[in-house]
Amino acid sequence: MVLTSSLASFGRYCMFMRRVFAIPDKWGIFLRRTVQEIIKLGVDSIPLVIVISIFIGAVIAIQMQLNISSPLIPAYSVGLATRDIVLLEFSNSILCLILAGKVGSNIASEIGTMRVTEQIDALEIMGVNSANYLVLPKIVAFLIFMPVLVVFCITTALFGGYFVALFTDIITVSRYVYGLQALFQEWYVWYGLIKSLFFAFIISSVAAYFGYYVKGGALDVGKQSTNAVVSSSILILLFDVLLTKLLLQ
Repeated sequence: MVLTSSLASFGRYCMFMRRVFAIPDKWGIFLRRTVQEIIKLGVDSIPLVIVISIFIGAVIAIQMQLNISSPLIPAYSVGLATRDIVLLEFSNSILCLILAGKVGSNIASEIGTMRVTEQIDALEIMGVNSANYLVLPKIVAFLIFMPVLVVFCITTALFGGYFVALFTDIITVSRYVYGLQALFQEWYVWYGLIKSLFFAFIISSVAAYFGYYVKGGALDVGKQSTNAVVSSSILILLFDVLLTKLLLQ
């Protein structure tokens, strides 16, 4: 029964995506809405990303130093480990799990509210492809701005570790900075950016799908928003494993 329901949901999702990725009727309106969604979904997320990244970067640096205290391990390993953890996992996977709660619930609740208030039905009556009109700008906007959020996350997280070295005696600044530079692999940056694009599509499309097919009232909008966040998080973790295997083998 669960398998049948899951297959039915996946089929409806694919049909929904087919409607979403139709050619926009009016490119001017599409571009204007995309810019608005970039501001709402991307720019407004920058403060959250900066605050979380600074503290996580600081915590990673502290924990690395406390757990790498052997004289056989180079002192610069703290900076190196902090950098690689941020590049490989935190700046893409963990960040997107956090954004699934903020951006995903925002998209699902907004579209779900339009559904229960019959605004989507009004668009359909006017002959507008409502899925394309409402959802495509959100997906495109989040895909465009996601790399920017990843760069902000990487930068501020590394600065978080730098502040630990600067304002405490846990590790010296010179050793931390040397560790950030040591054995650097450019592919790790591209790896994080590629993963973030997949996750951005999952967050925006899954949230839009759950919001678009809401049935009932305001309570059901809240339930579907929660379902959207949970489903997005599970899919992000699943694709995290798959993409790690494909990109780092």
